[in-house]
Amino acid sequence: MSKLSTATPLKARDHARAQAGVLAETMPTLPASNATKLPSGVRSEDVVWEETIPSGGYASRVLKRGTRLRLTNVNSDACATLLIYNADRPFERLNVADTIKVQWNGYLGQGKLLLSDMGRSLMSITLDTCGQHDTFAGASNPKTNAAKYGDGANYTPHPNARERFLIALAKHGLGRSDVMPNINLFKSVRIEKDGGMTWVDNASKPGDVVELRADMNVLVVLANTPHVLDPRPMYTATPLRITAYRGEPAGPDDAIRNASPEAQRAFLNVDDYFLS
Repeated sequence: MSKLSTATPLKARDHARAQAGVLAETMPTLPASNATKLPSGVRSEDVVWEETIPSGGYASRVLKRGTRLRLTNVNSDACATLLIYNADRPFERLNVADTIKVQWNGYLGQGKLLLSDMGRSLMSITLDTCGQHDTFAGASNPKTNAAKYGDGANYTPHPNARERFLIALAKHGLGRSDVMPNINLFKSVRIEKDGGMTWVDNASKPGDVVELRADMNVLVVLANTPHVLDPRPMYTATPLRITAYRGEPAGPDDAIRNASPEAQRAFLNVDDYFLS
């Protein structure tokens, strides 16, 4: 059927149009308000982004301040490799080193902030059922994937996170110089006393969720590729579900904002930014 139905431009057009309404496991939901199986209390009309990223896939989106971004590790082997930028001035971006240093903790979890290189909270972790995330190892690249899987470039069976980032960033006018150290959600490494990194098996279980609140207007970039230290010989990444919905920014009595002096200062910096 496929050869015959696409043998001419008109037949190819008819074949393409016949696919309307066909749903796949990994694809965006349009409109986003058609999303199903939403978190308790979330109204369908408040959903602004619903998408499932396949193995080796990527996604990006600008989210307004206050929006909640819910990431679900559908089958336990997603690796949400994450970059974040100030959507209004993208030269301000996630600084993993400051995120660790300022909060005195390299192991992120519920209640922690993702800080920019200007001391502001870009996003807060409002919910985390996993609690094991990597802030140290960085992202895979063509060489690491080629060494492990035999190839690693875009448009091969084993795409790497860094080049997936580049495709996503190009859609927002950004490029290679804008890729910085990232966070890997749902995957974990342990830092040993000698400073070495040890891969942690089974860091996440099916259905684990991380929910982030946008504390500024942010550009979020995600790749779902195997962790760079994953020792398995097979390219292993399972679907990552994204659900983003409208919400309110952190108020003066917000528990995360007031959890520590460092958090209070980060939010004061955010307040000052929006005043100006």
